[in-house]
Amino acid sequence: MMEPNTLETRLSRGELDATLKTLYGAGGMKSARERCTQVLERFRQTFDCPAEALFSAPGRTELGGNHTDHQHGRVLAAAVDLDILAAAAPNQSGMIRVQSQGYPLIVVDLKERDPRPEERNTSAALIRGVAARLAELGCSFAGAGVDVYMTSSVPGGSGLSSSAAFEVLMGTLLNDLFFGGRCTPVELAQIGQYAENVYFGKPCGLMDQTASSVGGVVAIDFADPAAPVVEQINLDLEANGYALCILDSGADHADLTAEYAAITEELRAVCGCFGKNVLREVPEEAFLAALPQVRAKAGDRAALRAMHVYAENRRAKAQADALRQGDFDGFLALVRASGASSAMFLQNVIPTGQTTHQELMVTIALCQALLGGRGAVRVHGGGFGGTAQAFVPLDLVEQFRQETEAALGKGACHVVTIRPAGGIRIG
Repeated sequence: MMEPNTLETRLSRGELDATLKTLYGAGGMKSARERCTQVLERFRQTFDCPAEALFSAPGRTELGGNHTDHQHGRVLAAAVDLDILAAAAPNQSGMIRVQSQGYPLIVVDLKERDPRPEERNTSAALIRGVAARLAELGCSFAGAGVDVYMTSSVPGGSGLSSSAAFEVLMGTLLNDLFFGGRCTPVELAQIGQYAENVYFGKPCGLMDQTASSVGGVVAIDFADPAAPVVEQINLDLEANGYALCILDSGADHADLTAEYAAITEELRAVCGCFGKNVLREVPEEAFLAALPQVRAKAGDRAALRAMHVYAENRRAKAQADALRQGDFDGFLALVRASGASSAMFLQNVIPTGQTTHQELMVTIALCQALLGGRGAVRVHGGGFGGTAQAFVPLDLVEQFRQETEAALGKGACHVVTIRPAGGIRIG
């Protein structure tokens, strides 16, 4: 009798190994197989039927372009090997049922596609938003639904953007199962951003979703957010003698929305001096020529933040150019310059007025001391609390991890690798 061609049997026969090796590396194959097996088993236990497909979407790290995407600027970002893994199977209920490990079951009715105020800031809002946008683009769910069981290795609050990975996962899954894979990775990123902006209620840019959806290292120019220019760039960190570490500063995750909003509000005030909406529309020469008026109308911090954005756009392009040319030392010099600009001009390392609690700045200072002039460290992502990013020479990695975790807490140092693929169906 022939063995049934289920995902479990295909996994056990090694038919998925090539994809798993691409996503998790040769060293991660064993744990990847075990994780896939566990997700498939838990899907069956949860929904009392076998899964028909496995999907994965990665977290992301920002390599350059700190707070430039919302000004239609340039960024450099990368997908990482930490991801959300999901088993799925279509159903005929007209519902999306999502069971995330350790969380209550989420049920979203595909016939009800309008944003719900009570769902703001919830995963249900992201699911509904992704499905609604796909429906607007022509995806027909007519009587169809899907069951999903997922587990995540992207730590919440790690600055690796678990929310973007979730949006990209749902978009990749629905696009594959119900839309014939018609949406491109960039379109899926835009769908995720739409869900987060309109349904979840967070006015994010497009960098996180694009990095997660496209995969690898991506240079992105958001001059036209409706059609961003995305280019993948080859980067082998290990071949260059470095590891990438994300450091959790241990800051209290108090609501920092006002701090983040102040950046966009102040930059909007700068742009308002020229009758524009984003800095990409304001030539730097015009900004500098009108600096006295800008300072008077928008304030000095706003002017400094604008100066950071202008220079950071140049740096993000220069970082991409350095990687294309194989100039990793030049790339690291630009990372250090980016970190200095974020701290001094963008001012997104220390929350306004804080003296006793400056965890992120302490984390950056600690990393600089441990690196001893080698590698690079900078604020990672939004800033104020959250994480720092460090490029650490391979011969220092274990010592660096031990000493940072001794100071910041066990598990504070995440050593990540760059993943070449974005949102993907594994099998």
